[in-house]
Amino acid sequence: MVRLIRCLCLIGVTLSAAIGLDIASAGAAETSGLPLPRFVSLRSDEVNLRTGPGVRYPVDWIYGRRDLPVEVIAEFETWRKIRDWQGTEGWVHQSMLSARRMVVVTGAQRRLRADPDEKAPLLALVDPNVMGRLLACPRGKAYCRVEVGNVQGWLKRDEFWGVYQGEYIE
Repeated sequence: MVRLIRCLCLIGVTLSAAIGLDIASAGAAETSGLPLPRFVSLRSDEVNLRTGPGVRYPVDWIYGRRDLPVEVIAEFETWRKIRDWQGTEGWVHQSMLSARRMVVVTGAQRRLRADPDEKAPLLALVDPNVMGRLLACPRGKAYCRVEVGNVQGWLKRDEFWGVYQGEYIE
């Protein structure tokens, strides 16, 4: 039986207009030492996205979905500049991020396969914007193993957002 998986991926509220800010004048940034950019996910169902690295900067957006994958693209002290799968950028406190690797299905409805092969049995049809957990992306494979809902299977790398082109997760 093939399952159809649908869910609302992201709920957000715009709170203020983005304003141009120059954080370079704030001084040298201390970093975590972790690679940039890198994928992480949101730790909470409510995460404030700010226009700059600190509570004095206005909240521009509130993410309403725990485990949403985001990309850390810069660091300043305890603040991380992130980018989401739709290209929205802003700053969040590091305590609002988790190392858990998640993905968002992009484009059209996708086929979750039993094995990393185009001819493998179909496990589920996954709608765009559905989130899943990234389990593995073996070297030399065009597919990654993911868990969507309670179903584990394989999606092509170019059918979701949350892994770099040359990245391998074993």
